[in-house]
Amino acid sequence: MPRAGLDPAAVVAAGAALADEVGLANLTMGLLAERLGVRTPSLYKHVGGQEDLNRRIATLALGEAADAIGGAVQGYAGRDALAAAARAFRAFVLEHPGRYGATIGVEPHGPDDPLAVAGRRSLGAFRAVLRGYDIAEPDVDHALRMLRSLCHGFATLQAANGFQWSADIDESFEWLISFADRGLRAM
Repeated sequence: MPRAGLDPAAVVAAGAALADEVGLANLTMGLLAERLGVRTPSLYKHVGGQEDLNRRIATLALGEAADAIGGAVQGYAGRDALAAAARAFRAFVLEHPGRYGATIGVEPHGPDDPLAVAGRRSLGAFRAVLRGYDIAEPDVDHALRMLRSLCHGFATLQAANGFQWSADIDESFEWLISFADRGLRAM
């Protein structure tokens, strides 16, 4: 019998929070069970194992990131939308490094996989940003990859304390936004 109040969504939410706390690589079913006050086998009533848990965390993270970025760009266009999206993405990664880490390298099982749906929502927020630029349709995928690479690279390096020199990190991030804006306008 599943523990009262424990369901797949609660297990995934607790797993995501724990991943943010200890790092995705350190998240185990045993540690999660301990956090939830249940025995490890009890978790298998709600998730199919570590891989399933990580996929569900990735799906949750992509949906949350899409909401954060989509909400941030509402009412903005061009550079303002780009800046809002980039800042929201960075804030999400810094606040949720473990759950964001779950999104890297995980492949959807098909177009209807909740992971694929959440991924399309997340990309949709950045597509909205690109509508403020004169990007030819054949170049949209390239522009999306560029934006994701810039934002992902900066945020994950910052989350890992990868900027160890004296320049102000926020100034560097604003420089990155200006750089991306100039490049997109030049297209």
